[in-house]
Formats: sequence, structure tokens, C-alpha cells
Amino acid sequence: MRQSQLFTKTRKEAPADEVAKNAQLLIRAGYIHKEMAGVYAYLPLGFCVVEKIKQIVREEMNAIASQELIMTSLQRKELWERTDRWSDEMVDVWFKSELKAGGEVGFGWSHEEPIGEMLKGHLSSYKDLPISVYQFQTKLRNETRAKSGIMRGREFVMKDMYSFAADEASHVAYYEATKPAYMNVFRRVGVGDDTFVTFAAGGAFTKFSHEFQTICEAGEDVIYINREKGIAINEEVLNEETLSSLGVTKDELEMVKTAEVGNIFNFGQQKATDLGLAYKNEVGETVAPFMGSYGIGVTRLMGVLVEKFADDKGIVWPKSVAPFTVHLVGLNLEDEVVRDWVNGIYQNLIEHGIETLFDDRDARPGEKFADSDLMGMPYRVVASRKGREEGTFEVVTRATGEVRRLTEEELYADFDNDPNT
Repeated sequence: MRQSQLFTKTRKEAPADEVAKNAQLLIRAGYIHKEMAGVYAYLPLGFCVVEKIKQIVREEMNAIASQELIMTSLQRKELWERTDRWSDEMVDVWFKSELKAGGEVGFGWSHEEPIGEMLKGHLSSYKDLPISVYQFQTKLRNETRAKSGIMRGREFVMKDMYSFAADEASHVAYYEATKPAYMNVFRRVGVGDDTFVTFAAGGAFTKFSHEFQTICEAGEDVIYINREKGIAINEEVLNEETLSSLGVTKDELEMVKTAEVGNIFNFGQQKATDLGLAYKNEVGETVAPFMGSYGIGVTRLMGVLVEKFADDKGIVWPKSVAPFTVHLVGLNLEDEVVRDWVNGIYQNLIEHGIETLFDDRDARPGEKFADSDLMGMPYRVVASRKGREEGTFEVVTRATGEVRRLTEEELYADFDNDPNT
């Protein structure tokens, strides 16, 4: 991508009504556009980050034998009434509308009921189980507290997965298998060391659940952790009964502020029973399957990464999700010889399979460097007249500020040997 062809522009200031750091930086750097409170458009650079995160999640869900699909956002009132979750008293985040043909329709905030209904046409025998499916979809929630940028939106991208098993043992085994799969996701995007499987309440889903909470000062949750024992408890369920069941005392725990980036729910057979979903077991009995639900907030995770890694200059992307690995900054491009040389370097980087954003704009060096810092690609490679004469490039590692001077041969070798590029 040539930056001169990128239709988005950087900004010195974010909208005055935007208070969240993640959204301020993402707007200024040209990753997102704010439509209204809690609603954002993802511009080309932001779309790249979302797709990188989705691909990591996709690979880990496929690895535990889940199959990808996509369902509709439109929800039938009568379906949700069966489980008593159409009521605004039970679920207070619904967006609803009137159909011109008559009746009400909801806009998907979750998909347990629709997936259970859909499986009635595909599940008849114990031989059909286990089943696990997932999707990436835009969810709509009528949040009253849309003040955390893309970390709490009224519209957001979510990975939601649903599992169905014939018996409790196989259901629990799959439920437990999702925990390391989720931790693989968070490790790969760079927050594995600061993310904890957390015992929590189930909200509108179940009595209890497990959340995946990442230490983040901008987060809305407080959890208590014991790093040695690998135990984490959400503040909302911190009581003597919970402490006793987990084998810890409160004075063993450290209080930290966190952002929830994922969650998993164990429905047992209740959800399938409410929906009338059943199958014939080995002896011909009609039985409800065991069901689980598993979510990862894709765009929320993007916001958490910005909050955790950004510095006073701008965004700092982990290599695994950055829209481009290298930000090639061309200087002295008014000189035709230099311009042709830098264009050649750009082509060579691409031929080496290195994702590169080329700043080929007619702009001052200071402006280019400031924009590069703001946009946050892992490496900045500066190609200039002086560098051409010396046969070297200035290579800056965005996360550490380390500056190296490399020859063209060293430059390609450096990226070729980097497993993250």
C-alpha cells in the first residue's frame, strides 16, 4: 500500500466528545471513523487489524474442531420468548423494531437461541454429536455506557461459538478445551501474560461463567488474582463460598483492573430443553444435548491492545495484528534518482513477502515520522538520499525505540529471519 493512495488521513486532534484513549488514537491515526457514541466504521487500516485478529481466532477455533458459519442478525421474537430472554427485564440490551408486515423483530446481541433452533434440522441421533460451530458477526447491543471507545460499543464484531454434546463428560471436556484455545489467541496477539481465566457471574446467560480478563487500566472490571495458583475471581462473585470452593483466601489475592476480552458459558441441558432441541440416544430415548457458548470480542480486543501498548507518540501494534509489518518512509523523493531507488526498495520488500506501507507522500520528514509513530507499525525503515549514498537504512523498532543502521542485504535477512514477519 502506498500511503499517497490511502484515502484516510491522520489528524492532530480526535473529536472533542471522544474520551477513550483507544478511540482517540485510532481516529487520529485513520483506523476508525466515529459515527455516533458506541458506533464506529472500520477504515482500511482498521479493517486489516480486525481481519488479522479474526484469522488468529479462526485458526484456534478450527484447531478444536469447530466449524465456521454465519447467521442472520435478525431475530424472531417467538424464539426468544421460549427462553424468557425477549423480555427487556431479562435482557436490557435489545435493539428491536416493528416489521412492516406486522410483528416485532430483534437485532442479534447473541445467538444461542437461533443456533439451537437451526440444529433441529441437523441433529437427530447421538451419532450426529458432538457439534461445534462458530461465526464472526456484528452484534448490536443497546448499551447505556458507550464511553470506552471500541472496548464497549453498541455495534461490535464478536466471535461466538456454540457446542453440543451427547453427555456431560464430553461436554465438560470440550468446555475445558476452549480455555487453552482462548489463551492461545490472547498469547498470539500479545496479551497472554496479562490475561486470566476468571470465575465470574453469568449475567443473562447462566448463574456462573468463566471470563477471560486482561489487565488494563482502561478496563471496567476489577478481579482478584493469585498468579502462583493461576486463580482469578471477578469482584462481583468474590465471597466466602467462592473463595472456599477455589481454595484461596482473600489475603492471598491481588486486586487488578481488567477488561473482559472473552467469556464461556456452560448451559448444561437447560437451554436445549427450553428450545425443544433433542436427539435419540443409543437406546432410542429422546434426550436434550448439553450446550456451551463461547465468545471473544474481536473489536474490543483491538481496543485493549491500543490501550495496553500505546505510548505518548501513538499506537504500538504487536507484530501479529499490525496492518503492515514495515512502514517504509521515503525522504528526498523530489530527487528522481532517490525516488526510483526507494520505489525499488518498496518492490523488493513486497517480493520478500514483507507487508509494507510506503510513505511516498510529498511531506516534510517530521510530519512523516510523527505519522509513522502515531500509526504504530512494528518497524519504520527510513530510505533517504544519505542512506542511498551510504548504502544503509535507518530501522526503528516501534515498541522499544531501538535504532539500527542496516544494509539492504541485512534488512531483508533481518525480516526473513523474524518469525513474526
